[in-house]
Amino acid sequence: MLVLKIISPEKILFQGEVENVLVPGEMGEFEILNNHAPIISTLVEGRVVYTINDEKKPIMVKGGFVEVKRNEVNLCVEL
Repeated sequence: MLVLKIISPEKILFQGEVENVLVPGEMGEFEILNNHAPIISTLVEGRVVYTINDEKKPIMVKGGFVEVKRNEVNLCVEL
């Protein structure tokens, strides 16, 4: 499992355990799974999709960045 935290300048949008996260990176969409290598990347306008109990939850973002380390995924996004 991954621990995901999605924050915007206004509030925390989501915090909890997820199965995976799909993010809109500058070079295209990429998926973050359990035991993903550490990474920091900028995000472009698009859709962030995280999965909880096989249910996909989408959020539209205008941009931001993602940091992944030790199965923790932190997204700082602009809506």
